[in-house]
Amino acid sequence: MSDKLPTREEYRKKKVEENKTGTKKEPEQKKEIWKEKNKGQKKFDEIDNMESANDFYEDKRLVKQVKKKKRRFRKWVVFLFFIFFLLILIGSSIGIYIWLHDNNDIKNLQNDVVDDTNVNEKEDNENTENINPPENMDDDYWNYIKMNLLEVDFNDLLEKNSDTVGWIQVKGTNINYPIVQTTDNDYYLDHAFDKTENKAGWVFMDYRNNPVDFNQNTIIYAHSRYNGTMFGSLKNILNSSWYTNKENHIIRLSTPTENTMWQVFSVYTIEKESYYITPSFSSTESYQNFLNTIKGRSEVDFSGTVNTGDKVLTLSTCKDNFGNRIVMHAKLIKKEVR
Repeated sequence: MSDKLPTREEYRKKKVEENKTGTKKEPEQKKEIWKEKNKGQKKFDEIDNMESANDFYEDKRLVKQVKKKKRRFRKWVVFLFFIFFLLILIGSSIGIYIWLHDNNDIKNLQNDVVDDTNVNEKEDNENTENINPPENMDDDYWNYIKMNLLEVDFNDLLEKNSDTVGWIQVKGTNINYPIVQTTDNDYYLDHAFDKTENKAGWVFMDYRNNPVDFNQNTIIYAHSRYNGTMFGSLKNILNSSWYTNKENHIIRLSTPTENTMWQVFSVYTIEKESYYITPSFSSTESYQNFLNTIKGRSEVDFSGTVNTGDKVLTLSTCKDNFGNRIVMHAKLIKKEVR
C-alpha cells in the first residue's frame, strides 16, 4: 500500500472520470431528490389536514345536533310549564266561579229564609225561668236576663226542611239562621238549608246532641265564609269593638219547644281538637275540669262565672285553612217553654 498522495493532475483526472461514470451525484440531482421528498411530505401533510378538517366538521355537526336537541328540550319544557300553569289558571277560575256561585246562592237562600220566617222578640211571662243565677248581684247575668228572648215560627221552616231544630242569633255578628241536624256531621258541610249541594254548607247542630233537652255541651258548627255568611262573622268576637260592647255577649236560640238565652263566657282560637266539642261527661268532676279548661282558654276576660249547674252552648268554625278554630262558649241563663 502506497502512502503517496495524488498529484494535482491525477486528482483532476479522477474527478472528470467520476463525472463521466456518474459515481457521484451532482447538486442538481440532490435538489431533485429533495424536491420529490418534499412533495411526498406535502401530500402527507395535506392528508393530515384533510383528516383534521373532517374531524373539525364532524365535531361541528355534533355540536349543532346537541344544540338543536337542547333547544327542542327547552321548547318542550316551556310548553309543559305553559300547559301546567294554564291548567292551574283554569282550575282556579272554575274554583272561583263555584265559590262565587255558592256564595250568591247561599246569600239569596239566607235572605229568602229570613224574609219568609216570622221571628219576634218575646217578653218574659209566667213560663220564663232564670237558670242558675249567681250570688254576686254585680254579675252581668242580672242585666242580660232583662233582655227579651227570641221566638221563631217553625211551621214554614219545617215544611222546607224537616231537619230544622232551631234558630240562632248572635249579637254583633251576621249570625241569624235556622239550625239543622242530621245523622252525621258531614252532610251539611256541603249542603244548604234546601239540601242542594253547596260548598258553603249550613249551620248545623252536632248529631250527638239532643235539641230538645240540651246536653251539658251543645255544639253548633258552620263554615267561616269570607263574605260573612254562615259563621264568617264569628271572627268579629276577637275584635275589641265586639267584646268591649257587653250587649254583644248574648246568644239567643229558639227551638220548637222552648226559647233560650245564653251568656258568653269564653272566646278563643285553637288548633283542631275534639275536647271542646265533647257533648257529655261521665262525672261532675270531669265536667268541672272541662269548664275550668274552656274558661281558662278565653282570650277575653268575661265577668260571668260558670259551674257544673250550667249548660254550655259551643259555636265552632274554621279560622283558616291550617286547621285552626274560632270557638265561642256561652252558658244557659234564661229559657221559656213554648
